[in-house]
Amino acid sequence: MDKNITCRDCGSTFTFTEAEQAFYAEKGFKNDPARCPECRGKKKAQRNNNRGMGGSSERKMYDVTCDECGADTKVPFQPSGDRPIYCKDCFEAKRR
Repeated sequence: MDKNITCRDCGSTFTFTEAEQAFYAEKGFKNDPARCPECRGKKKAQRNNNRGMGGSSERKMYDVTCDECGADTKVPFQPSGDRPIYCKDCFEAKRR
């Protein structure tokens, strides 16, 4: 049976359908959703932006020299100097 739930963010009422309830049960989710689909989407977009997965916030890249081959490259972290830094090709070769 469908359930009507009040969104904790916007206060609107939304329907938690029987099919959605079955999906939640199949995935092992114990709680009903607390947010309407629109607010869930906004919350997800906000989380993704905070992790650098979207929006206009670009990840800062640092110019470095590969310790293996000497090539100039960029890395997404500021090197601390206590570990070797590799270009993409050398990193992949070391990983194998």
